[in-house]
Amino acid sequence: MNQPLRDETDFRALVGDVKPLAQKNRADTGDARKRPSEAQLARRERAEAEIDEHNFLSDDFVDLIPPFDPIEYRREGIQQGVVDKLKHGGYPVQAQLHLLRRPLAECRRLVFPFIQDAYAHDLRSVLIVHGRGCEIDSPANVLRSYIGKWLIQFDEVQAYISAQPSEGGLGATWVMLRKSDRAKANNRERQQKRRG
Repeated sequence: MNQPLRDETDFRALVGDVKPLAQKNRADTGDARKRPSEAQLARRERAEAEIDEHNFLSDDFVDLIPPFDPIEYRREGIQQGVVDKLKHGGYPVQAQLHLLRRPLAECRRLVFPFIQDAYAHDLRSVLIVHGRGCEIDSPANVLRSYIGKWLIQFDEVQAYISAQPSEGGLGATWVMLRKSDRAKANNRERQQKRRG
């Protein structure tokens, strides 16, 4: 007897007279997922309205950036070396925001708290993945143009630049945030301890 037949025979001998379970013998996982109640929907709408109330990002007209042009910005006083290091991945990705295939209004609602939360948690380099269209008026390229406009509106943003091809290329943007007052104080304290 060859090996596969012997294995099959051994298996049947071990299993014996086991019979498969009937199809109707399944666990009851409860009712199908219920929809949110009216109160939950109202709370959600109120929270979104509250966020939108503080959101200063403009959704007015934007000059569309050509699809194959990188985007870059640095505030006055920021050295070109910092931007170059950011562009070439010299800083670790501390947080990412993925906006692929999302409507513009939703992206506006997501970018605002993302940048503010990153700054509040002392993050310095974040990556926003937004996609890039091949046509100047494709939705991904429109979003990319708005990202460039929105990031300038944040005081916390020191610089931004299109990512390298390995990190998303023109479909992603590196953002460098300034140090918070708390991070500056911690840095001063470390310097003082080192000097003795």
